[in-house]
Amino acid sequence: MESSFLLPDTEDPVSAPFWEGTAVGELRVQACGECGRWRMPPRPMCPVCQSLETVWRPTSGQGHVWSYVRPHPPLLPAYAEVAPYDVAVVSLAEDPAIRFVGNLVTEASAPMNSLSEGHVAIGMEVRVVFPAPQEGVVLPRWSPA
Repeated sequence: MESSFLLPDTEDPVSAPFWEGTAVGELRVQACGECGRWRMPPRPMCPVCQSLETVWRPTSGQGHVWSYVRPHPPLLPAYAEVAPYDVAVVSLAEDPAIRFVGNLVTEASAPMNSLSEGHVAIGMEVRVVFPAPQEGVVLPRWSPA
């Protein structure tokens, strides 16, 4: 049961466009409106040119496992119920410096613990998937490509 997880503030003005994207099945990355540099996590100012101008770019949703962990209990109660499960840091295909943290699953509708142990490897190709919303929030996950 994945109903009592910690969920993000989808109305935060800096990150709201990201969550609006996930709600429609699109993985977006914030970019500087001046120099074009992509950045994640989103922030109000470009770390390169200090511009306050931002745009949001859709991505292919393709990437590679940069790192991963398979947590086991003790964890927060909601997460302990589904442990062990895979959590990956995924580098984005368009810009490997952009990395997302998320669960690895067999498919969008699969539970967090759907991949059996030993089926994840650093460098593995993955694609973003969008499960059903949890309390109105679509948390992107990753599935083997």
